[in-house]
Amino acid sequence: MADELERLGRRTLRRVSDVTDRRSLQELHDGVMASFGRIDILVNSAGITKRVPTLDCSESLWQSIMNVNLNGTLRACQIFGASMLEQGWGRIINIASLSTFVAFRDVAAYGASKAAVGALTRSLAIEWAGQGVCVNAIAPGIFPTDLNRALLDSPRGQELLLRTPMARFGVVDELAGAAIFLASDECSYVTGQIVTVDGGYLASGVNQ
Repeated sequence: MADELERLGRRTLRRVSDVTDRRSLQELHDGVMASFGRIDILVNSAGITKRVPTLDCSESLWQSIMNVNLNGTLRACQIFGASMLEQGWGRIINIASLSTFVAFRDVAAYGASKAAVGALTRSLAIEWAGQGVCVNAIAPGIFPTDLNRALLDSPRGQELLLRTPMARFGVVDELAGAAIFLASDECSYVTGQIVTVDGGYLASGVNQ
């Protein structure tokens, strides 16, 4: 991505950061401020999951998923949001999930973390609405990636496909339009929303 931006004549900053480490996020923030002078857009997309029956989910596994998916999002919102509030303009886009709204078997920790990301999004939205910072989220449907490709080739994947009215999985580029809108000036009266990009999954009842 940075290579593509640079080919267009844009400047980039490449840093490795860890959302479980507040100091790491602060250093990323400070590096961006030093290079560009301001921070306008934050996308919180770090996330992990593990499929395990809830009775077998250890407390350490539960906490590790929460620490990345929920606490990591909170840390970034606090650190980067503070600068946005100071300048009076900002756009924060959190990555929610279909699990923000409905349950999937054997991923209780992930579902709880993503439901909490939705609640955090709405809470920050109402706190910061009067200060020029819009906080929204995108809830992607089923998008094949290297991490989930084996799952989508399994019977569980076929069930997900059957439940999607468009009868196909998403293409990652199909998330771009929602992200561009939520990051733009045109989003100035939109805050606290969770935009689903899911091929109709959440709207669906019986498809066959």
